[in-house]
Amino acid sequence: MKRREELDKYRDLSEEELQAETARLKESLFRLKFKLALGEVDAVKRIRQEKRSLARIQTLARQRQPQVGYDTEAV
Repeated sequence: MKRREELDKYRDLSEEELQAETARLKESLFRLKFKLALGEVDAVKRIRQEKRSLARIQTLARQRQPQVGYDTEAV
């Protein structure tokens, strides 16, 4: 999946769906690390993809949170 398509897909998800996707990616990474230890070659590429997807989701979740402690009108 292209990066832009992936971002658009994640932006359309609700908070609960983002959390579920985060949990799925973490579980997938856990399993891929075992595959890597067993010597499966394709695991390296998939680990990289999963890590990037997880980082994108976490970034989107953080952007959705209200900024606490920053008053933009005080400047």
